[in-house]
Amino acid sequence: MTLPIRARNDPAQYDDLADQWWDPRGSFAMLHWIAAARARLVPPAGREGAVLLDLACGGGVLAPHVAALGYRHVGLDLSDPALRLARGHGVVPVRGDVLHLPFAQEVADVVVAGEVLEHVTEPLRLVDEAVRVLRPGGTLVLDTIAATWWGRFSSVTLGERVPAGPPPRLHDPALFVEREALVAAAQRGGVGLSLSGLRPSALDYLAWLAGRRQAVRMLPTRSTAGLFQAVGRKTKDGAMTPPAPSSPPVP
Repeated sequence: MTLPIRARNDPAQYDDLADQWWDPRGSFAMLHWIAAARARLVPPAGREGAVLLDLACGGGVLAPHVAALGYRHVGLDLSDPALRLARGHGVVPVRGDVLHLPFAQEVADVVVAGEVLEHVTEPLRLVDEAVRVLRPGGTLVLDTIAATWWGRFSSVTLGERVPAGPPPRLHDPALFVEREALVAAAQRGGVGLSLSGLRPSALDYLAWLAGRRQAVRMLPTRSTAGLFQAVGRKTKDGAMTPPAPSSPPVP
């Protein structure tokens, strides 16, 4: 089937590729690998009825990696086809906009926003909203792409041309994220973020290309200049707190 050619960052591309969400060798293969790395930052639920809010959940790729942690997994997305898939993987689906979350304050024990900050025009508003709905003591987990030449090269120039890389035109490099601003926005809401980079294991990737692996491990790196993760806890009173020692971005 020939897919329509859309403008960069057009969210309709996710609907065009809806049948790829759970294909281990499909267009969204790397999103599964990143979701596994994201889940490693999520602590086990600390109370009965704890809620994990998954912003821009897509087809629910985080679900199998957090299923044993004890949360009620609520996923928010704009795509109806993606939400239908997410429901089938145990996610409670909610249709909504990540910049205007349809939730009350302090309702989530964990908020994750994976691979979405680089797709919105107001990423710091997304952070404000994520912190707003996060309970005191709760955990914020983010991953996104840095606004650097390496972020543009690795995710667009090169990334769109290699197997398992982002589908062509999925990203607009103009929306990639300023790390200092991200840290500062979270800090204003009482969350001190710690940042680390991510890269695929070269050996795993070669084995995946050869058909000998179903997935590729994403490994932490010191440099946050490309794909990176951020994690932090909201202070009990929501007051401003300095970021964790490792949070300043590394070029």
